[in-house]
Order: sequence, then structure tokens, then C-alpha cells
Amino acid sequence: TEEGYRQGCAESPDGFMEDISNAKIAWLDCIVNEINKDIYLIAEKFGFSKNLICALLTDYPSAYADFDTEMGLKVPAIMVTGLEVTLNPAIILIRGNIILTIHGSNVVRFLRFRRYADVYLRKIPRKNPLNDKLTLLMARLLDENNSSNFDHLREIEQQGDTISKWMMDPKTPRSTLGPEIYKMKHALITYLNGLWATLDVISSLRYGDAELISDDEKILRRIDLLSNDVNRQIGLSEHMSEVLASGLEVLQSMYNNQLQVLNNRMAFAITYLTILGTAVLVPNTIATVMSNTAFNMKPDDAGGYLALIIGSTVIAIVIAYVGIIRMGWMPKNVD
Repeated sequence: TEEGYRQGCAESPDGFMEDISNAKIAWLDCIVNEINKDIYLIAEKFGFSKNLICALLTDYPSAYADFDTEMGLKVPAIMVTGLEVTLNPAIILIRGNIILTIHGSNVVRFLRFRRYADVYLRKIPRKNPLNDKLTLLMARLLDENNSSNFDHLREIEQQGDTISKWMMDPKTPRSTLGPEIYKMKHALITYLNGLWATLDVISSLRYGDAELISDDEKILRRIDLLSNDVNRQIGLSEHMSEVLASGLEVLQSMYNNQLQVLNNRMAFAITYLTILGTAVLVPNTIATVMSNTAFNMKPDDAGGYLALIIGSTVIAIVIAYVGIIRMGWMPKNVD
């Protein structure tokens, strides 16, 4: 205002109506419970049209609407809880001398900027045209939202570090590791969707040639910097996605190794069962043959009969074992 800069808070926007009408430029941050309903009431108080609000409340995470005398942006406010990533709408409305930001109560946004908003506004030259002032303030608000979004990438990285630790442990069950890697991958995809949606809005803002936006190239370069920051974060997120993809390959290799170990153990067991089967089959065959009446076995022949059975069993085991070893059918290492 002509008297200076003011900052405060209230339960309702009505408490700021007089100050806003007398201000050269104003920013009002509104926190609501149900943004899809409350935004119409708030926008009506400040003269924003219903058509503008309808153009912003789409299913897509971001939106850009320019109606010459008023404009609106919807950018995703990313929130992360564990590995659950949600894209919440943050609305920025511009009309006359006011920039209005609206977001849900579950979204923490512009908290740091509120602390020094008056300092930032003082740094905007008073001699600048109104659209220059609005563009500078809006760029700062977008930068604040981007910074909050970027902070959540660190949380995803911390979760990724935990999963990497699990992957280093060969005893980690695949049934546990697989779903966690999927959640991590899904979280990154959702996060990337939010960044791409933000980039769409910034590009529309930079090249949309809106009446309320400055034509000063020096000021517009600040919007270019926002685009560069988002692209940098997209690159980091895609790199993390590639790391996760390699982790999935490692997991598949671990699974294949476990299957190979199981196959080796089964082959080892089958080999010994083959030897035991041979040991039983040979003397059983001899006993069957010797029981024929043609051999006329008598009780006095019991000693020789037992010696024949035992000897044939030992010889059959040795021959089967040596044959399997020479043929290479015996696994050298079970694992």
C-alpha cells in the first residue's frame, strides 16, 4: 500500500478485503478443507470468474488458463508418505493487483515464503509496471512450490537406500523385496508425472504471451530458470529409475541363482537315489534268479548265497558310483 507493507493471517479472506483494495500488489494464501468446493466461494469474493475455475479443475495434475483480464495455474503439490506419493492441486489465481494461492489443508506449501514475503515484496521496484511485479511474485511462488516438491525426492532416495541394503542381504526373501521395489518404482513414476505436469505449466506460462505476464526478457528468464530446475530434477528421478531397473535385474539374477541351487540339490539327490536303486536292483535280480528251482538251492548253500548277495551289492554300488562320476552327472557343488 502507500503506507507500506503489511502481513497477517485471518480465519476468512474477508479480513483482507480492504487492505487488498488499497494495495499496489497483494498475495493471499488460502488453506481450505475441500479445494474443489471451497475454491468457488473464495474466487467469487475476489472477482474471479466461474469459467476460470472450471478450466483449472480438470483431472490432469496441472492446468493453465488465460482469460486476458484474469488467469489461473494449477500445479501439482507433491506429498510423500513412506513410498506413497500423492499429487495434490495447488491453484494460483491472478487478477488485477492480487495473486491468490489456494491449496488443501493436507498440503504444506509456501511456509518458508510466508516468513519473508514482506521482505521479498520490498525488493520489487515500485516503479516497475504491475505485470512485472505480478510476474516476479508468481515466479517466486512457483519456485517455492518446486523447492517443496524437490525436497520429497530426498525422502524417496532414503527409501531407496533402505531397499538397497535389503538387496545386499542374500537372505532377504524375494516375496518381501519384490513388492518393495515395485512400490519404489511406482513412487518414482508418480513423482515424475508431477514434475512433467509442472513443466507443462511453466512452458505455457513462458510462451503463452498472457496479458498479465511481463514482456521483459530479463524477468522472463527467471521462468526459464524454473524450467531448468524442473528438468534437472527430472534427470535425477530418471537416473533413480534406471538404478531401480538394474536392481530388478539383480533380483531376477538372485531368483535364478536360487532356482539353480535348488536344481543342483535335486540332481544331487537323484544321483544318490540312482546309486541306491542300483544297489537294490542288482541283488534283487540275483535273488530272484537264484530262487528258481533250476538252481536247487539247499540250506547248506546259505553262506555262499549271502556272500553272493552282499558282494553283488557292493560291486553294483561301486560300478554305479564310478560310472556316474566319470560321466560327470554328479554335481561338484550343491550350491
